[in-house]
Amino acid sequence: MCTLEKRGNIYLLTLTGSGEHRLNPSLLTSLRSALSQILSSSPPPNSALVTCAQGKFFSNGFDQAWARSSPVSQHHLMSDGLRHLIADLLSFPMPTVCAVTGHVAAGGCALVLAHDYVVMRGDRGFFYMSEMDVGLKFVEYFKVLFKEKIPDMRVRRDVLLRSERLKAGNAVARGIVDLAAQGGIEGTVEEALRLAKEVAKEVSSGAKLAQKRKLMFPETWKHVSIGLGSKL
Repeated sequence: MCTLEKRGNIYLLTLTGSGEHRLNPSLLTSLRSALSQILSSSPPPNSALVTCAQGKFFSNGFDQAWARSSPVSQHHLMSDGLRHLIADLLSFPMPTVCAVTGHVAAGGCALVLAHDYVVMRGDRGFFYMSEMDVGLKFVEYFKVLFKEKIPDMRVRRDVLLRSERLKAGNAVARGIVDLAAQGGIEGTVEEALRLAKEVAKEVSSGAKLAQKRKLMFPETWKHVSIGLGSKL
């Protein structure tokens, strides 16, 4: 599912294995548990989180095979699981950097955008919101997340309505991704770690950082934090 390691003051969260890292309840629970583990470990000052993945895919979105084999009454476990994970990231008391080490599609794109910074592998992979192409509805909180994270209406139109597949260089030019990294998976992770160390130095209070995120993306926070309680 995923592993968590600590490199100095940087926590590296890795989606493991060579598969598509489909977002089913088991993986989402595993990711949320890793974030809780970080918080319970009393992280040192100026810490940061980097999320990456092994294999060809960063994440190919919701696990449709799981949905087809599960009762309809349980389908909300995927949507709610990702919603809660995004809430965890928006309220996380340290900078978050996503190292997009492979293809990312649909719900995986939402997971990427929930991070503060995005570093994408430059030589391979695309950012692809596939819902229009495969005839799926957008989850409600996706709409507000993309609106607040991609404020340029033309870019958002091309991503959501045209399902444009963006490679790293184009995603940087469109303002979706911060950096296109060279050197394959390893180079992308190393660039994300470098960026994480840099931005972590600027944070004097993790609690204030989390509060600022909620104020920056108020509609997203409103949608993803429903039912999570006052502790967030």
